[in-house]
This record gives sequence, C-alpha cells and structure tokens, in this order.
Amino acid sequence: MIKSIKIPEDIKLLEDLRAGDIVQLSGIILTGRDAAHKRMMDFLDRNIPLPFNLAGQGIYYTGPCPAAPGKIIGSCGPTTSSRMDSYTPRLLDLGLKFMIGKGLRSREVIGAMIRNKAVYLAAAGGAGALIAGCVKKAEMLAFEDLGPEAVYRLEVENMPLITAIDSLGNNLFEIGPKQYRL
Repeated sequence: MIKSIKIPEDIKLLEDLRAGDIVQLSGIILTGRDAAHKRMMDFLDRNIPLPFNLAGQGIYYTGPCPAAPGKIIGSCGPTTSSRMDSYTPRLLDLGLKFMIGKGLRSREVIGAMIRNKAVYLAAAGGAGALIAGCVKKAEMLAFEDLGPEAVYRLEVENMPLITAIDSLGNNLFEIGPKQYRL
C-alpha cells in the first residue's frame, strides 16, 4: 500500500510510518548537501539564527542541476546521506522531522531519530530526472553562494520514496537482507 503524505499538514503521520512503507510525499521540503550543512553548523556554533526554521521540516540531500529553459528545476537525485551524519543529530534536536537521501545512516543518527521521532526516507539513486518531475516549485532560500549546494525550498507532488528507517529505529537496510538469507 502506498501512503500519501502532505507536508506540513500530515507531519505527525511520519511517526506512524514503518521501515519498508512506500510513500508519495507532497508539500514543502528543503534541500541541503555537505556545504549547506557545514554552513548551518557554523551559524549555530556562532549563535547566529539559521535563515530558515528547521522545526517540523524535512531536508532532501540533493544539489539540483540548473533548470533547462522552461523547466522548474534540473535533475535532482539524492546524494549519499552518510556524508551529513556528523551534522544530523544536532539538526534533529532542533526539530528536523525527516531526511530524504540514499544509503545507510550511523547509529548516532538513528539514536537521534528515535529520540526526536523522526524518519529517514530513501529516494532511488539514479532517478534524478524522475524526481525533478515531482518538483512543482523551487526557490533559493539560503546560501546562494554555494550554487547547487545552496538551500532551496521545494514544493513537491507525489515524490516516490520508501521509509528506510522509521521513528522506532527499524532499519530497512538491516531488515531487507535478513529476509533473503538462508
């Protein structure tokens, strides 16, 4: 069964997702990759407020390609999430509710997810053009000097995702392979 979730209206429904649940996400998400996360930490370390509120938000680990003429956004596939792991627990403690990316997460991130009732949703690597078709609006939000690694505010519709790690810490990257071991 596919679970349709609209953000921010359905933010509490994320807590009910379980590892392996298929999601069609609609609504508002932020983007952020390595450089944006490093900049966020610099702001927080210097007690400078972030130029956006993380409470109840989700971050998609992507650096969108420039949009072709007449397009909203270029290809925007997921990047490897573990590169943000050193920053993520702090952001979760500030109210971040979900992350979208690809690949494994550290024990520290999973612990922070459980503590904050957050989820990790996986997007299919190599599907950047497909995902770009789900983006209905894109605007630069912060750190414009970072180019594609700036923080964007995306409005998405029916973005295809799978719940990789749920708010209880159930981890599809562990559960899935166990189902096929002899």
